[in-house]
Amino acid sequence: MTYLENIDSTQPAFGDMYDELPLWSAPFGLLMLERVPLRPGMTILDVGAGTGFLAVELAQRCGKHSTVIAVDPWKPLTTRLRRKIEYLGLKNLRLIEQDAAKLELPESSIDVVVSNLGVNNFENADAVLSKCFRLLRPMGQLMLATNLVGHMQEFYEIYRRTLVELGLTDRIPSLDAHINHRATIGTIDDQLQRAGFEAIAITEESFKMRFADGSALLRHHFIRFGFLPAWAAVVEPGEVEKTFSALERNLNAFADEQGELALTIPMACIEARKPAASNIKRDYGRLS
Repeated sequence: MTYLENIDSTQPAFGDMYDELPLWSAPFGLLMLERVPLRPGMTILDVGAGTGFLAVELAQRCGKHSTVIAVDPWKPLTTRLRRKIEYLGLKNLRLIEQDAAKLELPESSIDVVVSNLGVNNFENADAVLSKCFRLLRPMGQLMLATNLVGHMQEFYEIYRRTLVELGLTDRIPSLDAHINHRATIGTIDDQLQRAGFEAIAITEESFKMRFADGSALLRHHFIRFGFLPAWAAVVEPGEVEKTFSALERNLNAFADEQGELALTIPMACIEARKPAASNIKRDYGRLS
């Protein structure tokens, strides 16, 4: 197997074959849907809407008198979302193909901002959060769903052992840097504070992403698109095939011992709000 194959995410066909990514994002989105306010007449902004998993659902659940604004610059995905909007006849769902940091909407015009798996993926997360702060009405709510440091820990433990086995211990700092770039509750709270928000509720859960073995994992289309390039970047280009051949073998041995390869995915839903005044104290309890 050649472990690195180009997947061109700019092609229209990518959007049409995109179901794996909404499958990955669904547990996070469902965690958010259990908590997001749902009232008639609301204006909701979905940042990083993709093909509309969350935006379409919110537009329907909040009813025709609400307005949902979906923003995403990724054209193959927004093209599919446009087709969904037309097919479903969603007159209350508006799509904007744009970087969220550059949105030109009236300040203090949004009741709720949602972002499902956006905060980990925005190159300009601080700018996006600052823009959301300005767009929200006072006491407006921001809801973020994200995976956290510690995800797929079973995979990374085996990757670490494989590097040691191959005598590539000098690559372990690169592996650690890759693992630790993911969000923690603390880093997200810091981002929110910099933008002016106060956190009001944090919910943490986890789920298992299950594969028959390591061969199935490394050949899965979504894994090849979303994770494999970063995993391969831990080692030098000339070391990729040797490293991943050994890694696949070790993952398969682990799966054979355990009966499957089950990867733990920790996730969090963080609820924050734009204070009515700058001196409101922060409260991490649940909203009543």
